Amino acid sequence: MLDADAVTRRRLALAGLAGNIGIVVTGGAVRLTGSGLGCPTWPKCTEDSYTATRAMGINGAIEFGNRLLTFVLSAIAIALVVAVWRHARLRRPAVILALGIPGQGVVGGITVLTDLNPYVVGLHFLLSAAMIGGSYLLWQRTVDRPAVTGTAVKLRPLTWALTAASAAVVVIGVVVTGSGPHAGDDKAHRTGLNPEMISQLHVDAVFLMLGLAVACWFAARAVGGSAMARASAILLGVLLAQGAVGFVQYFTHLPPLLVGAHMAGACAVWVATLAVVWATGFDDAPAADGSASSLTSGKTNRTLVTVR
Repeated sequence: MLDADAVTRRRLALAGLAGNIGIVVTGGAVRLTGSGLGCPTWPKCTEDSYTATRAMGINGAIEFGNRLLTFVLSAIAIALVVAVWRHARLRRPAVILALGIPGQGVVGGITVLTDLNPYVVGLHFLLSAAMIGGSYLLWQRTVDRPAVTGTAVKLRPLTWALTAASAAVVVIGVVVTGSGPHAGDDKAHRTGLNPEMISQLHVDAVFLMLGLAVACWFAARAVGGSAMARASAILLGVLLAQGAVGFVQYFTHLPPLLVGAHMAGACAVWVATLAVVWATGFDDAPAADGSASSLTSGKTNRTLVTVR
């Protein structure tokens, strides 16, 4: 296992990415069902028990179930660290991600101990977005990717602007959530900000991001960057779908099911944004270290030596 094959490394990295997205969705379910304080304390679920009791009902079961998923994610992270240990380029992000899981658990505990303070809840989500970004980076380092043309590389600054806009959309979306309903518990406080004003700012940021995504698509097609054009087209599709869900949920007064779909969509938009950045050849493996691209590079080099 300390020298797992490339396919195993890739599958574990993808499982880690899926797990970090999944725990955002289940965390949203906790909030949308009013189960945020289903376990009213931390690290225990009650003063006398680490597990939910029957008397706590469905809310306690939902909150405790979400806490248990942290152990599943931890098991995947540990297996991944072991699998990539001999490959320094993969080992560092794997270790950081593994350490981030208990860190996230502590922040989650603080949200409970502060009675779901909206700013702490927002930080909890933003840290999850960072974990998703790190998981995506690690997964991409295990994937065999074709070489990127020099013209597409020149478009990288445009993709950074797109990423900044995407991050702004996520951050403002978190502020919108903190000012609206679905706090996770009837006793939880809200930020007190004007939801309509923050929602309008959120929409403005989305339109900025949409314009940058269109610019990435046109620019990639102009320089023959097929991978970037394809990634930009996927991002546009995800953005339009997410925007449709956002508008419908707003004008239907935020039904929980649509709010949950919008949270999952936020993760999809973030991942699709990163895919555009990676399509410019960002973070390509320099020489070796266990990634599929480096293995391919090694085979190519050996072939050239043989021809010479």
